[in-house]
Amino acid sequence: MNQHQTADITQAVLDRVAEDAEPRFRQIITAVVKHAHALAREVDLTPDEWMAAIRFLTQVGQTCDAKRQEFILLSDTLGISMLVVQLEQARRSAQALADSAASVKPTEATVQGPFYWEGAPVLPLGSDIGEGMPGEPAFYSGRVTDTHGRPLAACVLDVWSGDGEGVYDMQMGDEAAMRLRGRFHTDADGRYHFWSIKPYYYPVPSDGPVGAMLRAMGRHPNRPGHIHLMVSREGFVPLTTHLFAADSPYLESDAVFGVRDSLIVPYTRHAAGKAPDGRTMDKTFHTAQYDFALAPA
Repeated sequence: MNQHQTADITQAVLDRVAEDAEPRFRQIITAVVKHAHALAREVDLTPDEWMAAIRFLTQVGQTCDAKRQEFILLSDTLGISMLVVQLEQARRSAQALADSAASVKPTEATVQGPFYWEGAPVLPLGSDIGEGMPGEPAFYSGRVTDTHGRPLAACVLDVWSGDGEGVYDMQMGDEAAMRLRGRFHTDADGRYHFWSIKPYYYPVPSDGPVGAMLRAMGRHPNRPGHIHLMVSREGFVPLTTHLFAADSPYLESDAVFGVRDSLIVPYTRHAAGKAPDGRTMDKTFHTAQYDFALAPA
């Protein structure tokens, strides 16, 4: 039996991918093999170093549980999640971007992050998902349109964030209930409004293998203050995005590379008194306004 020389191993692996393999799988696994082998050659990888990489990936998997996804965190902090988001939005929004009659660009997407929790309660417009939570109250409002500026009624806004100390409910143990989460529907004019808090910057989980990797890279684990939103309606490309507080630290060095200039929003500070929705606030609050545009599917 022929023994392959080091220079031949890459091609030997590629030759064993079946010709009738699913075409997209064949394309991707071929690229994975080529790039992985090229990496090993480029850095002259040693067996001990490769074993350390295997142990690292094993630890990443072992750190995952029902509420913690360390592999998503790894993907996020290496910038892969954001790159895939950019590629997907460019692919799915190409028609809208090429439409010369469009007056509004589709809102830019960003990473979902590891703290999405499906099944947040459906709430009426104007509800307060931040009531009783640490943080300063903030009133969010705006509307959702298509790329021609036409309002989109009955869009779903699935909203979530950490609290005013940067902590998510999913980080509070197995018994933690949902908090700072809700789903809202735009009205007949495509408008939305709800209360939450002004988001605060926070570190991504750094007590696991990804945190060790960040420290080895000489990087901080912090994300600027932001609120997450998924905006969707049948017939349109669903949008997963953030709104970032304009005065937050770490906008220039987000640990997961998710900041886009178009998503940075000023939060206007108000003294206690009457809020835009007519309620009387007995303490300082903020307002943030943002309009979303969805591309046709």
